Amino acid sequence: MARVIAIANQKGGVGKTTTAVNLAASLAVAEQRTLLIDADPQGNASSGIGLDREQITGTTYDILIGETTIPESTIRGVQFRHLDVVPATPDLAGAEVELVDREGRERLMRTALAEVREQYDYVLIDCPPSLGLITLNMLTAADALLIPLQCEYYALEGISQLLNTVHLVQHSSNEALSIDGVLLTMYDARLNLSRQVAADAREYFGVNVFQAVIPRNVRLAEAPSFGKPIILYDVSSIGAQAYLAVAKELLERHRRPVSPAVIAAVGE
Repeated sequence: MARVIAIANQKGGVGKTTTAVNLAASLAVAEQRTLLIDADPQGNASSGIGLDREQITGTTYDILIGETTIPESTIRGVQFRHLDVVPATPDLAGAEVELVDREGRERLMRTALAEVREQYDYVLIDCPPSLGLITLNMLTAADALLIPLQCEYYALEGISQLLNTVHLVQHSSNEALSIDGVLLTMYDARLNLSRQVAADAREYFGVNVFQAVIPRNVRLAEAPSFGKPIILYDVSSIGAQAYLAVAKELLERHRRPVSPAVIAAVGE
């Protein structure tokens, strides 16, 4: 049975899509059957993983409005044998309006996922940088939330709003929703600010903060323009090593076997 993880933060530019793409790729390398769902109308996860528009026949939008199913919209074996992707296009922005009057609108993705949960080990959902109806749908569908938190000024500002939304979802449509972790991104060990934000986050969130951190890394920033996850673009980069370490830590948290390839790659 798949563990469904929504990657969300209403702040933009925190490394949310970068995390969705590269964590999905790292889990696929670890031989975990992984489905990446692009739920952001910007479609950056779709392009960042290397999908061409010609490959896209169905999208997250089509699933939410009931015109297609997840199996019909899934592109299989994207870059890796164990990685499937449900893409998104700008059409998805229209769902915020079109679904307002739909009965059970917050449960549409949860219902759609029920058909495929047995086929995967992990489902990662790249949520839009907002707390609107699309994000609500994805949080209702998820087992857990993963929060990317950039190590910059104002990093913790707004997190309380996200956590309030999580509590509302728990009390209304998904009482089992938990937090799988907080991932520190854009970390620069040379900067006092990065170290202070990391310390504050670990004090506030405790063991929910991943030990692995995602550094500022030029190769990591370059990879999306080539339509490749970092472990294909430059597996020796510190960005690639960081995401493999996050995947390893996630698997250990869920007591799932870590493949020898990942253990070797992170040097442990």
